[in-house]
Amino acid sequence: MTTLRLFASARSAGKAVEFGGKKIIIEEARPGVFGDIDVAFFAAGGTVTRALAPDAVKAGCLVIDKSSALRMDPNVPLVIPEINPQDLRRHQGIIANPNCSTAVTLMGLWPLHQAFGLKRYFASTYQSVSGTGAEAVRELESQVQAHAKNAPIEHKVYPYQIAFNAIPQVDTFGSNGYTGEETKMMLESRKIMGLPDLRVSATCVRVPVVRAHSIAVTAEFERPVSVDAARAAVAAFPGAQLVDDPAHLKYPTPLDFAQKVKCGVGRIRVDTALDNGLSFWVAGDNLWKGAALNALQNAELMVREGLLKPKNALAVL
Repeated sequence: MTTLRLFASARSAGKAVEFGGKKIIIEEARPGVFGDIDVAFFAAGGTVTRALAPDAVKAGCLVIDKSSALRMDPNVPLVIPEINPQDLRRHQGIIANPNCSTAVTLMGLWPLHQAFGLKRYFASTYQSVSGTGAEAVRELESQVQAHAKNAPIEHKVYPYQIAFNAIPQVDTFGSNGYTGEETKMMLESRKIMGLPDLRVSATCVRVPVVRAHSIAVTAEFERPVSVDAARAAVAAFPGAQLVDDPAHLKYPTPLDFAQKVKCGVGRIRVDTALDNGLSFWVAGDNLWKGAALNALQNAELMVREGLLKPKNALAVL
């Protein structure tokens, strides 16, 4: 019988979490605990991954890691199951999960690449505060409440007030002026799509939305494009839901695609600045497809393909 075990730092060990009508006691994540675990979902940051993942692999446990620690390691597959499921077969004990913005963007971009052959793309993200964490969600809520009460508005999580604002910085700035989040989109897109020379320019922006990211994408393709063919490609893609009826004001919004399995794609139009160009809008849940759901989908696919045969327990860190 498959069981679920939960691990965290020593500070949380001993606490109880209810799941599926049962109470599960949190255990301390430390070396030596992975001996009877088949697959462990790591979601505790790169430091924990580097410290514990090698021990898990040594114990014969498959690690599916949400952090960015090993995404660009050539020996670690970076997988979105709708795009590069074949890479699951070459893992050496660890599978990486993509960045949230990359995952949502590619749900719209991949089917268009298959139809027209991608040359380059430009992206501007509209990222929800839940991507930063629970403290950021609380900060947004407290700022909105303070505004309603005409009280002083404080900020700690972000360098500026996030309520009623937009902050064009997600992650730290690099020497080239791009942030870490923007660089991740470029490098991860190349690896997942199998396009090592793909040219990408992204601007990542934090906006006062609680959940689900949105991305405005402009892409240039090798072959002639059309809106009808683009819509057909998106509609046929299992990771996307086409919501594109501008005459009736139908397009995806983050509210509509929070807690949804698929990402919404709309506003598809022939771009007016690029040859063979298309512009579109995609919205998707950064906590689901951009994080936990993608990891689960990878594990489920491996089970279906006979690549992962549970014997004892699943673990979440």
